[in-house]
Amino acid sequence: MTAMTSRTLRKSVLPFATALALVVGAGTASAAKAPGLKPFNATYEVSYMGLGGTATMTLAPLEGDRWRYSLEIGSAVATLSQDTTFEANGGQWRPLSNNDSSSLLIKKNKRTASYDWDKREARWSGDVKPERAGPVALRDGDLDAMLVNLAIPRDLAAGKPLHYRMVDNGRARNLEYKVTGTETVQVGGAERKATKVSRRAGDKEQIVWVVEGLPVPARILQREDGEDAMDLRLKSIR
Repeated sequence: MTAMTSRTLRKSVLPFATALALVVGAGTASAAKAPGLKPFNATYEVSYMGLGGTATMTLAPLEGDRWRYSLEIGSAVATLSQDTTFEANGGQWRPLSNNDSSSLLIKKNKRTASYDWDKREARWSGDVKPERAGPVALRDGDLDAMLVNLAIPRDLAAGKPLHYRMVDNGRARNLEYKVTGTETVQVGGAERKATKVSRRAGDKEQIVWVVEGLPVPARILQREDGEDAMDLRLKSIR
Protein backbone atom coordinates (compact mmCIF):
# COMPACT_ATOMS: atom_id res chain seq x y z
CA MET A 1 0.00 0.00 0.00
CA THR A 2 1.12 3.52 -0.70
CA ALA A 3 1.45 5.99 2.17
CA MET A 4 -1.96 6.28 3.81
CA THR A 5 -3.70 8.72 6.11
CA SER A 6 -5.83 7.47 8.99
CA ARG A 7 -8.88 8.28 6.89
CA THR A 8 -7.54 5.94 4.17
CA LEU A 9 -6.96 3.31 6.83
CA ARG A 10 -10.64 3.48 7.74
CA LYS A 11 -11.52 3.05 4.08
CA SER A 12 -9.24 0.03 3.90
CA VAL A 13 -11.45 -1.82 6.31
CA LEU A 14 -14.68 -0.30 4.99
CA PRO A 15 -17.02 -1.93 4.62
CA PHE A 16 -15.29 -5.12 5.46
CA ALA A 17 -12.58 -4.98 8.03
CA THR A 18 -14.71 -7.20 9.96
CA ALA A 19 -15.88 -10.50 11.34
CA LEU A 20 -15.54 -14.16 10.54
CA ALA A 21 -16.29 -17.76 11.16
CA LEU A 22 -17.74 -20.63 13.25
CA VAL A 23 -20.42 -19.24 15.45
CA VAL A 24 -21.15 -20.03 19.02
CA GLY A 25 -24.74 -21.12 19.77
CA ALA A 26 -26.86 -18.31 21.11
CA GLY A 27 -29.29 -19.14 23.86
CA THR A 28 -30.00 -15.58 24.94
CA ALA A 29 -33.30 -13.73 24.69
CA SER A 30 -31.79 -11.32 22.16
CA ALA A 31 -30.53 -14.13 19.97
CA ALA A 32 -33.91 -15.82 20.10
CA LYS A 33 -35.56 -12.66 18.77
CA ALA A 34 -33.05 -12.44 15.93
CA PRO A 35 -32.49 -16.04 14.74
CA GLY A 36 -30.17 -14.89 11.95
CA LEU A 37 -27.64 -13.54 14.45
CA LYS A 38 -25.41 -15.44 16.87
CA PRO A 39 -22.59 -14.12 19.07
CA PHE A 40 -19.00 -14.74 17.97
CA ASN A 41 -15.42 -13.71 18.65
CA ALA A 42 -13.06 -13.93 15.69
CA THR A 43 -9.34 -13.31 15.20
CA TYR A 44 -7.72 -12.22 11.94
CA GLU A 45 -4.18 -12.06 10.68
CA VAL A 46 -3.57 -8.63 9.12
CA SER A 47 -1.05 -7.46 6.55
CA TYR A 48 -0.91 -3.66 6.31
CA MET A 49 1.74 -1.57 4.55
CA GLY A 50 3.88 -4.70 4.37
CA LEU A 51 3.75 -5.19 8.15
CA GLY A 52 1.92 -7.84 10.13
CA GLY A 53 -0.76 -7.30 12.73
CA THR A 54 -3.90 -8.79 14.25
CA ALA A 55 -7.59 -7.97 14.28
CA THR A 56 -10.37 -9.00 16.63
CA MET A 57 -14.03 -8.93 15.67
CA THR A 58 -16.94 -9.62 18.01
CA LEU A 59 -20.71 -9.69 17.91
CA ALA A 60 -22.52 -9.59 21.27
CA PRO A 61 -26.21 -9.28 22.25
CA LEU A 62 -27.43 -6.35 24.33
CA GLU A 63 -30.87 -5.76 25.80
CA GLY A 64 -33.95 -6.46 23.74
CA ASP A 65 -33.24 -6.61 20.02
CA ARG A 66 -29.99 -4.66 20.22
CA TRP A 67 -26.53 -5.92 19.38
CA ARG A 68 -22.98 -4.56 19.46
CA TYR A 69 -20.61 -5.34 16.59
CA SER A 70 -16.98 -4.32 17.13
CA LEU A 71 -13.64 -4.47 15.37
CA GLU A 72 -10.12 -3.72 16.56
CA ILE A 73 -7.08 -3.76 14.26
CA GLY A 74 -3.50 -3.32 15.42
CA SER A 75 -0.15 -3.20 13.63
CA ALA A 76 3.25 -1.60 14.14
CA VAL A 77 2.15 1.61 12.37
CA ALA A 78 -1.57 1.89 12.96
CA THR A 79 -4.46 0.95 15.23
CA LEU A 80 -8.16 1.15 14.48
CA SER A 81 -11.22 0.59 16.64
CA GLN A 82 -14.85 0.58 15.49
CA ASP A 83 -18.08 -0.48 17.12
CA THR A 84 -21.69 -0.28 16.01
CA THR A 85 -24.79 -0.66 18.13
CA PHE A 86 -27.73 -1.77 16.01
CA GLU A 87 -31.26 -3.05 16.26
CA ALA A 88 -32.30 -6.34 14.64
CA ASN A 89 -35.96 -5.95 13.74
CA GLY A 90 -37.03 -9.02 11.83
CA GLY A 91 -34.82 -9.28 8.77
CA GLN A 92 -33.80 -5.63 8.95
CA TRP A 93 -30.77 -4.26 10.80
CA ARG A 94 -30.85 -0.60 11.78
CA PRO A 95 -27.68 1.17 12.99
CA LEU A 96 -28.23 3.24 16.13
CA SER A 97 -24.75 4.53 16.93
CA ASN A 98 -21.18 4.10 15.77
CA ASN A 99 -17.82 4.93 17.36
CA ASP A 100 -14.71 5.08 15.18
CA SER A 101 -11.16 5.87 16.32
CA SER A 102 -7.84 5.45 14.54
CA SER A 103 -4.19 6.19 15.13
CA LEU A 104 -1.68 6.24 12.28
CA LEU A 105 1.83 7.04 13.48
CA ILE A 106 1.30 10.39 15.28
CA LYS A 107 -2.08 11.26 13.76
CA LYS A 108 -5.21 10.39 15.71
CA ASN A 109 -8.88 10.66 14.81
CA LYS A 110 -12.09 9.92 16.65
CA ARG A 111 -15.68 10.35 15.59
CA THR A 112 -19.16 9.29 16.69
CA ALA A 113 -22.26 8.71 14.59
CA SER A 114 -25.87 8.85 15.76
CA TYR A 115 -28.72 7.33 13.74
CA ASP A 116 -32.09 8.76 14.81
CA TRP A 117 -34.82 6.69 13.20
CA ASP A 118 -37.63 8.79 14.70
CA LYS A 119 -36.28 11.87 12.95
CA ARG A 120 -34.94 9.77 10.04
CA GLU A 121 -31.52 11.40 10.11
CA ALA A 122 -27.90 10.59 10.89
CA ARG A 123 -25.34 13.00 12.38
CA TRP A 124 -21.61 12.87 13.14
CA SER A 125 -19.46 14.54 15.79
CA GLY A 126 -15.80 14.57 16.81
CA ASP A 127 -13.03 14.82 14.22
CA VAL A 128 -15.30 15.54 11.28
CA LYS A 129 -15.41 18.31 8.70
CA PRO A 130 -18.44 20.63 9.00
CA GLU A 131 -19.80 19.39 5.68
CA ARG A 132 -19.62 15.81 6.98
CA ALA A 133 -21.49 16.44 10.23
CA GLY A 134 -24.90 15.86 8.66
CA PRO A 135 -27.73 15.51 8.89
CA VAL A 136 -28.10 12.80 6.23
CA ALA A 137 -31.64 11.56 5.60
CA LEU A 138 -32.20 7.88 6.49
CA ARG A 139 -34.16 5.37 4.44
CA ASP A 140 -35.44 1.92 5.34
CA GLY A 141 -32.65 -0.60 4.77
CA ASP A 142 -29.77 1.84 5.29
CA LEU A 143 -26.64 0.36 6.89
CA ASP A 144 -23.41 1.77 8.25
CA ALA A 145 -20.01 0.51 7.07
CA MET A 146 -19.70 -2.11 9.79
CA LEU A 147 -23.10 -3.68 9.11
CA VAL A 148 -22.35 -4.12 5.42
CA ASN A 149 -19.74 -6.66 6.57
CA LEU A 150 -22.44 -8.79 8.16
CA ALA A 151 -24.99 -8.25 5.40
CA ILE A 152 -22.87 -9.63 2.54
CA PRO A 153 -22.53 -13.22 3.88
CA ARG A 154 -26.19 -13.18 4.94
CA ASP A 155 -27.47 -12.01 1.56
CA LEU A 156 -25.11 -14.20 -0.45
CA ALA A 157 -26.42 -17.28 1.38
CA ALA A 158 -30.00 -16.17 0.71
CA GLY A 159 -29.33 -15.54 -2.98
CA LYS A 160 -30.18 -11.85 -2.67
CA PRO A 161 -28.54 -9.02 -4.68
CA LEU A 162 -25.52 -7.55 -2.94
CA HIS A 163 -26.72 -3.95 -3.24
CA TYR A 164 -26.59 -1.60 -0.26
CA ARG A 165 -27.10 2.03 0.67
CA MET A 166 -24.39 2.85 3.18
CA VAL A 167 -24.75 5.92 5.39
CA ASP A 168 -21.33 6.60 6.88
CA ASN A 169 -18.87 9.46 7.40
CA GLY A 170 -21.40 12.17 6.66
CA ARG A 171 -22.76 10.87 3.37
CA ALA A 172 -24.85 8.15 1.74
CA ARG A 173 -23.40 5.89 -0.95
CA ASN A 174 -24.76 3.03 -3.03
CA LEU A 175 -22.55 -0.06 -3.00
CA GLU A 176 -22.80 -2.96 -5.42
CA TYR A 177 -20.80 -6.18 -4.99
CA LYS A 178 -20.50 -8.81 -7.71
CA VAL A 179 -19.72 -12.53 -7.50
CA THR A 180 -16.56 -13.21 -9.51
CA GLY A 181 -16.01 -16.94 -8.93
CA THR A 182 -14.88 -19.44 -6.29
CA GLU A 183 -11.51 -20.12 -4.67
CA THR A 184 -10.01 -22.16 -1.85
CA VAL A 185 -9.03 -20.30 1.31
CA GLN A 186 -7.45 -21.31 4.60
CA VAL A 187 -9.67 -21.03 7.66
CA GLY A 188 -8.15 -22.15 10.94
CA GLY A 189 -5.59 -24.29 9.12
CA ALA A 190 -8.19 -26.08 6.98
CA GLU A 191 -8.98 -25.53 3.30
CA ARG A 192 -12.48 -24.24 2.60
CA LYS A 193 -14.28 -23.43 -0.62
CA ALA A 194 -15.18 -19.75 -0.78
CA THR A 195 -17.26 -17.52 -3.04
CA LYS A 196 -15.30 -14.52 -4.25
CA VAL A 197 -17.11 -11.16 -4.21
CA SER A 198 -15.68 -7.82 -5.30
CA ARG A 199 -16.44 -4.13 -5.66
CA ARG A 200 -14.42 -1.49 -7.51
CA ALA A 201 -14.50 2.29 -7.07
CA GLY A 202 -11.94 4.27 -9.05
CA ASP A 203 -8.45 2.97 -8.28
CA LYS A 204 -9.69 1.04 -5.23
CA GLU A 205 -10.91 -2.54 -5.23
CA GLN A 206 -12.28 -4.60 -2.39
CA ILE A 207 -12.35 -8.39 -2.62
CA VAL A 208 -14.17 -10.58 -0.12
CA TRP A 209 -14.11 -14.37 0.27
CA VAL A 210 -17.25 -15.86 1.86
CA VAL A 211 -17.38 -19.44 3.12
CA GLU A 212 -20.78 -21.13 3.36
CA GLY A 213 -21.93 -21.36 6.96
CA LEU A 214 -19.76 -18.53 8.22
CA PRO A 215 -21.52 -15.26 9.16
CA VAL A 216 -18.66 -13.05 7.97
CA PRO A 217 -15.90 -13.11 5.33
CA ALA A 218 -13.01 -15.58 5.63
CA ARG A 219 -10.74 -13.09 3.91
CA ILE A 220 -10.89 -9.38 3.03
CA LEU A 221 -8.45 -7.76 0.63
CA GLN A 222 -8.25 -4.04 -0.13
CA ARG A 223 -6.29 -3.05 -3.23
CA GLU A 224 -5.25 0.44 -4.33
CA ASP A 225 -3.65 1.40 -7.64
CA GLY A 226 -3.40 -2.31 -8.47
CA GLU A 227 -1.42 -3.15 -5.32
CA ASP A 228 -2.45 -4.94 -2.13
CA ALA A 229 -3.10 -2.40 0.62
CA MET A 230 -4.63 -4.38 3.49
CA ASP A 231 -5.25 -8.10 3.78
CA LEU A 232 -7.24 -9.76 6.59
CA ARG A 233 -7.33 -13.56 6.89
CA LEU A 234 -9.40 -15.45 9.42
CA LYS A 235 -7.35 -17.38 11.98
CA SER A 236 -9.89 -18.56 14.53
CA ILE A 237 -13.44 -18.02 15.73
CA ARG A 238 -15.44 -19.10 18.73
